[in-house]
Amino acid sequence: MSLASQGPALAKSSNPHPFDPLAPQEIRRGFRILQSAFPGVQIRINRIDLQEPIKKDVIPYIEAERLRKPLPPKPARLLYAYFSRLDTGAYCKALLNVDNASVIYAKELPAGVQVPMDVDEITGIEKLCDEHPAVLAEIEKLKLPPGVRVCNDPWMYGTDNPNETRRLFQCFMYIVTVDHPENNHYSTPCKFSPVFDGHTRELVRMDYLPGGADTQTVETQPWKPVETIQYAHDLLKEPLRTDLKPYIVQQPEGASFSVEGNQVYWQKWRFRVGYNNRDGLVLYNLTYDNRNVLYRLSVSEMTVPYGDPRAPYHRKQAFDVGDIGFGLNANQLTLGCDCLGHIKYFDGYRSDSKGQPVLLKNIICMHEQDNGLQHKHTNYRSGAATVVRNRQLVLQMICTVANYEYIFAYILDQAANIELEVRATGILSTVPFDNENGETVKWGTNVGPGVMAPFHQHMFSLRIDPAIDGFNNTIYYQDSVPLPEDDNNPYLVGYTTEETVIDKSGTADTDVSRHRVFKIRNDNVVNPITYKPVAYKLQVAPSQMLIMPKKAVGYQRAEFASKPIWVTKYQDNELYAAGEFTNQSKRAQGVETWVQRKDSTENEDVVLWHTFGLTHNPRIEDFPVMPMERISVMLKPDGFFTKNPALDVPQSTQNFNKSTLHPESCCSSVKSNL
Repeated sequence: MSLASQGPALAKSSNPHPFDPLAPQEIRRGFRILQSAFPGVQIRINRIDLQEPIKKDVIPYIEAERLRKPLPPKPARLLYAYFSRLDTGAYCKALLNVDNASVIYAKELPAGVQVPMDVDEITGIEKLCDEHPAVLAEIEKLKLPPGVRVCNDPWMYGTDNPNETRRLFQCFMYIVTVDHPENNHYSTPCKFSPVFDGHTRELVRMDYLPGGADTQTVETQPWKPVETIQYAHDLLKEPLRTDLKPYIVQQPEGASFSVEGNQVYWQKWRFRVGYNNRDGLVLYNLTYDNRNVLYRLSVSEMTVPYGDPRAPYHRKQAFDVGDIGFGLNANQLTLGCDCLGHIKYFDGYRSDSKGQPVLLKNIICMHEQDNGLQHKHTNYRSGAATVVRNRQLVLQMICTVANYEYIFAYILDQAANIELEVRATGILSTVPFDNENGETVKWGTNVGPGVMAPFHQHMFSLRIDPAIDGFNNTIYYQDSVPLPEDDNNPYLVGYTTEETVIDKSGTADTDVSRHRVFKIRNDNVVNPITYKPVAYKLQVAPSQMLIMPKKAVGYQRAEFASKPIWVTKYQDNELYAAGEFTNQSKRAQGVETWVQRKDSTENEDVVLWHTFGLTHNPRIEDFPVMPMERISVMLKPDGFFTKNPALDVPQSTQNFNKSTLHPESCCSSVKSNL
């Protein structure tokens, strides 16, 4: 249906780059287009966001930019919207063209398909739970002392019934013992958990949680006060350290990068910073020394299945990208805390339930950092040394998902490497557990009086859309193996490599025993020195895949996490490893479905998906706030250049770096004699 006839005020469009994030005026325009398409119908917005531009229409535009040629027309600026009709209660999806103010399609979603949760909805469920008479009655049974209250975390419901079509929320309840904004309520969980229908706002049932190693539950009993284990500095009993001196990162001449809108120039890198509500931070059109490297890079999904077998914990399996979105959970970052140095911030926008834009300030930070030596060699004969330090550019986003924090940092360096570093911190997801008599369970760790942290996994999918010197590439893996034991290898020391091309869409496993390396090459461009196609290699993060068996519902919902490597042929709209709709999904509609096409993937427009993660069996040291767990994936040039690409980085000198010498202390001579 076309709405261009609605007039120039509605049809007027801004002039953003195809990769630019959504602007506030585009959110308003999208909402007006929807309203015009459904006259007389009240609609509630779940999400209005940027629809990824059609790749075949974008490539001529970005190639003209790269080659500094006249620009062709921009591809159409498209938005998508999830919304509900308040007259029928149906959830719908629409695709909108904001350039000509038209609706490309608007369709009702099948029964049981749940759109992601949105911020207004979660806030509303939390308030509903706080005020519901049945919940207040349970709180009354706790017989809490004055000044102590109860709060709740609304959770995605998960799945255990193939016939369930209601939009459900499970609220986990916690006792707040201290009136303080950083009180650790996860230290004092309750044993009752209401389930609400998000559409009708009715209480579906009250779940009572097991308090021991078995599944036995009891009605709510008066609370037995326990000491809350706090992490906030002004709630700690122990004094803070006093021997830490300031660490000040200074760049008196400013940063080495420059920014035009969302276009970043740093050293020989050029790329665009993207943002959307689902992925959060996206990097587009990465080139090095004006050579194509990647078309698009993002974390496409993450699932966190918990290993507690007792109901209702068996349903705890968050999909933090698909169920709500990293972009919606992104922190508004603080100077001097989340990032150090000379900082550039990028903002984002989301829509509220009324279709109005909400500013998300400072959700991406960019800065340079020193990461030790880039390369060094000392000529032992002359003593002359060449020393070059490794300057890096970091783009960081931090997402708070209720209790957990996830820190995502894309790190580019001067030797053309691209690293994704993921750090997990925050607070463990806890459950009530009667452990005063020394009870333990096989699937969790006691982290305090009356509180246990179940085992769980954090499984990420990195989506790599390569463009290694062009947009048709080949994925293969290389194993290091011994040479045959024959006359050509008389001393049995020789080894070589074997290459296996993934010529059809499918999967592959990592293999540390064979030093298996996955590479992306361009068969159409040959390195003049190696005589092999130019390539980048993926330095994988070897990880345990999903522990649960194939017949488990949680496995079927997150099959992407069963294999470390997936290769698909590019298709528009295939962006998310577990499919578009993960909230209360029964099974995935993602990479496990797309590889079944058995598309040709040799010298084609391909996508490489890497699953990696953490199997997190909590330590007591992870509580009350968790020291970060770090995992890293890296893309490195492999035959892309004819020599070290960082040779032209200037030598490191004291005149440039201006380091200072630590003064001798009065006790140094004494210590040296000990």
